[in-house]
Parts: sequence; structure tokens; C-alpha cells
Amino acid sequence: MRNTPAPGVISGVRPGSLAALAGLEPGDAVVRVNGRVPRDVVDVQFYAAEPEVEVLVRKANGLDDLIVFEKAIDEDIGWEFERATWDEVILCNNNCFFCFLKGLPRGMRKTLYVKDDDYRLSFLHGNFVTLTNLTEDDWARLEEQRLSPLNVSVHATDLELRRRMLANPDAPDILGQLRRLGELGIQAHTQIVLCPGVNDGEQLARSIAELGALYPTVLTISVVPVGASPRLEEWALERDGIPLKRPTPAYAREVIGLIRPFQREFRRRFGATIVQCSDEYYMTAGLPVPTARAYDGFPQYENGIGMVRRMLDDWARTRRRLQVRGVPPGVAGRRAVVGTARLMAPTLAAIAREFSALTGAEVEVRGVTNRVFGERVNVSGLVCGQDYVEQVRGERPPDCYILPRPSLDYFGEKFLDSMTVEEAEAGLGAPLGFASAWSEVVRILAEGPRRPGRNARTNGRFWAEPAPAGAAADS
Repeated sequence: MRNTPAPGVISGVRPGSLAALAGLEPGDAVVRVNGRVPRDVVDVQFYAAEPEVEVLVRKANGLDDLIVFEKAIDEDIGWEFERATWDEVILCNNNCFFCFLKGLPRGMRKTLYVKDDDYRLSFLHGNFVTLTNLTEDDWARLEEQRLSPLNVSVHATDLELRRRMLANPDAPDILGQLRRLGELGIQAHTQIVLCPGVNDGEQLARSIAELGALYPTVLTISVVPVGASPRLEEWALERDGIPLKRPTPAYAREVIGLIRPFQREFRRRFGATIVQCSDEYYMTAGLPVPTARAYDGFPQYENGIGMVRRMLDDWARTRRRLQVRGVPPGVAGRRAVVGTARLMAPTLAAIAREFSALTGAEVEVRGVTNRVFGERVNVSGLVCGQDYVEQVRGERPPDCYILPRPSLDYFGEKFLDSMTVEEAEAGLGAPLGFASAWSEVVRILAEGPRRPGRNARTNGRFWAEPAPAGAAADS
């Protein structure tokens, strides 16, 4: 049984939207939509997909107001909500030895400690879920609302191995669940968190083959390394005797070598790559990342799949634009320090040298060691504000510092350790900007840093979604 939902509290109203024209304000709460009590944002979207929508709103002053919207069926009303779910988040019923939450130190953002496994958040925000806690009511809702695509953590298709990895002897057969989703017209992006000596080698090959056979229900398969912080490894060793190691160059090359034949075969059979490696494997192996075409439209971008390729392609377009159109006023002579995780620093530093020579700006890249989670955790999205401030700051402050946008939360307000953008800027002693591409670095140098915003789309799925494939860098 799920909790009785409370009214959904509006946190933002887009200027000029239907919600704004109706006089809705932050603090108002949605009680009913077309006579139905919504349980979450998904229900609101589903019930409001009509040309006429009747909404019962409880104003911040406690009075109720009935509002009728006349709109196109797919037109967005233009409201955002404080939370995505109003009957509480569905929690995980597994106890994985490699669960990243086990390695979290104290003092992180509060939401990080919520062990959610909620298929609604998978649909709304791209969270990965295991599907081990679905009830028949949930399946009925999936059939009614066609929540597609979902992001599903598989880890292994072998049922017994998956149950051991999840520490859940009752976990259902994931292949059967994926087939059931396919019968409902629901597709899935899947992931395998690779734990050396556990679900790699023959088990990885089996999982890829069996998931790939379910295409197009299974749209993609991502293979990503376990986030092995020292605290998490200690926990895994104590409980299961399993050492969690980050990939060595040799291991990363082995994983890439295992996956490549599947990629070729899937492209031949289906016209899609389907299985893709984390960028971290390519960077660790010292191998070039694939071309953009291999990423099937970058649907797992937020899972660290294709971020490097998008950055490299953006730089190629930005370089051409600078060569053809010239350097924008205000860029030459500016000095910026770019902070990033140590793994990515050499690649960014090479581009920064080229950028500086082309623009007349002085751009320096400083690699940051992750001291909060441990030095083996070396991706920018997991670097905390404390580490940036302590390691990027120098004796001679630049005109501005630039940090990766994925290091912040969806709202563009806090790092993982709850340090705010304002606190980080004060600690660095110079203006602070955030970027995910070199075209954004050009803008920051020309116009000055801006505070990062939340996703432009109301209740959007990704907070740092890349531009559509083929879009110009300066569009």
C-alpha cells in the first residue's frame, strides 16, 4: 500500500505560461486534476493531457480555486513542483554490496541518502531502478500510462548471480520483466555496474547477448565501473569478501575489447550500437572514444556515456567558428582556471592550450583529486565543492574559475557535499562559472559567469541534457 498523497505544492511558474496567466503562484497546491487525485507529477501530466483540464487548486491562503485550462493536448501548463511524488518515494528493497550510498560520508546533500528505487523517478528524471519492488498495481499503472522509457539496473541477467549481487533472494527474473514491459509497449535503457571478478568476463558477455536480443524493448546497455570509494570497499570486504577496484588500464582495455564485437554485430543486425562503455573506461585505457554515431543519440549521457565525445565535437565546432568568425570581444587577455577531475585533466589541458593559442585568453586546467570519496573516484560529477575550493584555488586569482556543470545538482545550486555555489565562489576568491562545453567557456570569458539554472524544461528528465545531435554549437 502506498501512502495517501498530499496535494502537490507548486514551486515555480514559468512566465507567460498557462499557469502564470491563471494566477498560480509558488506555494499553491494542486488537489485534483479532471476530478482525479494525483499521486505525483506523472499523474498530473497524464490527467492533464486533454484539451480541457479542470484543476482544483488550494491557494497558499488556504482557499480553494477551480481553474479550467483550454489548451492543446500536449501543451505544457508551465508549473513545477517541490517534489515529484506526493505519496512518498518508493524505497529500494535490495542490499547490494556495491551500492554507492554505502560509501557516502556524512554531510552530503540530504537527498543522496534516500535509497530510492522508484519507477516514477526513472520515467521523470532518468533514475536507474531494479524493478524488484513492483506490485501488480504498479504494473497496472505502467500498462495504463505507458511510462516509457524506463532506466533499469540489470547488472547481470543470470538470475542467481543477480540475486546475489542485489542480496535479494526474491528478486524476479529481469529478462521476464523486460519482456513484460515490451508487451506493454514500454522500452528501457539498461545498465550493468561492472564489479571485477563478479559480473564481468563470461557473465558480462551473457548479459549483453541476452539484453541485446530484446532490442528494441531494450534500447541501450551501458557498462559502467563500480564507484569504489574506500569506505564502500571496506563495507563490501567485510560483508561479502569482495574487493571493489577501479579499472586499471589493462582491465579497461579488456572490457572495451569484449564489448566491441557485440557493437559490430548489433549495428549489423539492428542498425544501432545498443551496448556502450562508460567514458571512464576509454579514458583509463588511453583509447579514443567512439564517434557520435555510435552513441545512438546519447540517451545515457547522464550516466557518463558520451560526455567526452560531445565535448570533443563541441570543441571542433567551436574552433571552426572562432577561426571563421573571429574571437568575440572581451575574450583575449582574459585569464581563467578550469577545474576538473584528475582523470579528465590531461584531455582538457591539451584543448586548453589550443584554445589559448587561438583566442589570446589564458586558460589553465587544474586536475582535482577526490579526497571526499577517495582518489579512485575520479569523475567530475562526484567531485565535491570542498575539493574544488582547496585544490583549484591559487595564489594569483584569475578573472574567473570555471567548473563542470555536472558537479552541481539538478537546480544548479549545490555540490554533493551541500556546498553552495555562493560558498564555493567565496572560497575561491573570484567569479565562478560552470560549463559542460568549450562553447560555453567562450561565452563565460566574453560575457562573464552566470549562475547556472535548473533544467529549462518543466519537470525535465535530465538537468544537463546535451543539445540534439547535429545542433550547431552556436545555435
